[in-house]
Amino acid sequence: MEIVLLGSGNIATHLGKALKMAGQSITQVWSRNYERATELADSVGAKAVKEPSQITATAGLYLLAVNDDAIRTVAEQLNVANGLIVHTSGSTGLEVLDGISTRTGVFYPIQTFSKSKAVDLRQVPIAVEGSSAEVTDILHSLASRISEKIFEMNSVKRRTVHTAAVFACNFTNHMYVLAQKLLKEQNLSLDLLRPLIAETALKIQSADPASVQTGPAVREDNSTMEMQMQLLKDNPDLQDLYEKLSQSIINYQKIS
Repeated sequence: MEIVLLGSGNIATHLGKALKMAGQSITQVWSRNYERATELADSVGAKAVKEPSQITATAGLYLLAVNDDAIRTVAEQLNVANGLIVHTSGSTGLEVLDGISTRTGVFYPIQTFSKSKAVDLRQVPIAVEGSSAEVTDILHSLASRISEKIFEMNSVKRRTVHTAAVFACNFTNHMYVLAQKLLKEQNLSLDLLRPLIAETALKIQSADPASVQTGPAVREDNSTMEMQMQLLKDNPDLQDLYEKLSQSIINYQKIS
């Protein structure tokens, strides 16, 4: 299949390289940043284009890996009324492409990506949705070339997955940021917590997260929580966050 990549960021880079390795032909790469488009195009054997008007009208797939708020704007610049146009967003519905083409879809890899770190896409779940059964089948087949975990998922379920991912990934990473801040205030290193972080992440690979919850809140160890709240007295924002998260753990234990 001949594929045009629209975007040159983390998702476009990883998907472009994976699809190329899987035998697909990446023919063109467009990005608002032409230098980055050229870099990605060189890595996948494609041609970088400066303007959407230069994009071919005969590709088999137009893969939009751009910011969510740019999906509609970029898609409207394509002159491919019958082309298969697909976006990669977890939080944006399929309807964002309504009226752009008769064949539209979503190809959403459920993973966090950085250009500098390789990811084994074979183990990454990919959610697909098509405007028709034919499109869904095409996207399912394409996804199976790069991943072993394919899920047909409508926009409501995909938004739920994306929101859950924010809790599991983005919010969790922010907790690491705050933990590191606390440690630095005492000239301590995050290296002290890395084994703990790794072990916690390892546990939930095979267990229900609620069943492996530990800490003073799950034990309702009020004296420890009060002591730690006192430790945070000079940082009211962290103190408030500590209290809310602890109460959330306690409340969950009571209803589960």
